[in-house]
Amino acid sequence: MSKKKSKAEREVSAGGIVFRRQSDRSARFLLIRDPYEHWGFPKGHLEGEETPAEAALRESAEETGLSDLALHGPIRIIDWHFRFRGRYIHKFCHFFLFESPGADVVPQLDEGITDFRWLLLDEALELLSYDNARGVLKRAGEMARTLVAMGAGRPRRQSHSAPAPALAPIQAEAPVSDSQGETSSTPALSETADP
Repeated sequence: MSKKKSKAEREVSAGGIVFRRQSDRSARFLLIRDPYEHWGFPKGHLEGEETPAEAALRESAEETGLSDLALHGPIRIIDWHFRFRGRYIHKFCHFFLFESPGADVVPQLDEGITDFRWLLLDEALELLSYDNARGVLKRAGEMARTLVAMGAGRPRRQSHSAPAPALAPIQAEAPVSDSQGETSSTPALSETADP
């Protein structure tokens, strides 16, 4: 007699990997300690009609107390299987990269978040309790390194002369010929000057 396979219930959650730029152009990553004494990232279930990005922002803010989170984009979706209270679950977690310029971390004690640490990438990779989170953190590290290297973007030149006026958008339609000699009109590209 063969054993009947139980079908996994699907759960979806979202979480944030939070980094902070340092004056030496490095980045530190935030790890939190969960109720099971494991080190990881803020995450939780989607509520109502939330998108994964909205849930990741809400969970990250709730579990860390950070009020200055800026979303930089999606990192990766990871999945795993586990059993909980007799249920077989296949969980998917969407991770997003957030930056916190300087707000204080206040762990959500009522959810069992008991501690936090800001760590360099290598230190965070070593402390992480979950193997499947290491790949996500490595990818977040690449993204943060690029953002830190870019800084705030190219600084504008300071000019003592009056700025050049912006060009008005061009609204005219330009004729275009196709390969059979037929002519049609398409809007021309708009041009503006950067003052």
